[in-house]
Amino acid sequence: MKKRIEVSVGGLSEALDRFEQVWRKAEKGEVRPAEVRLTFESLPVLLRNLTPARWTLLERLKRDGPLSINELSRRLGRHYKNVHTDVSRLIELGLIERRTDQRVVVAWDIVSAEMRLAA
Repeated sequence: MKKRIEVSVGGLSEALDRFEQVWRKAEKGEVRPAEVRLTFESLPVLLRNLTPARWTLLERLKRDGPLSINELSRRLGRHYKNVHTDVSRLIELGLIERRTDQRVVVAWDIVSAEMRLAA
């Protein structure tokens, strides 16, 4: 089974609504696979964290497999310090992982995003 994370924009009330729905289904004995979500409070916050450069980094790392930060920065044609900063933030967000050999790897097979316009 492929590992999937859903990235979305939403507030605390939406998260609590999702929790309540899952709780009610669990009480009825309905078992669903665990959902992993990364939710940002607003679109500007999401875009500050998942910049185009960071998205490109994720794509390259997914395509090329585990890499050292030095090798990743070389392949991206970016300065080591900037790539290191981006890698650190993506690790904090749970989108990539650092292996014991210090190489980094994308933690997910599928990253899906959903953003809704408020009416």
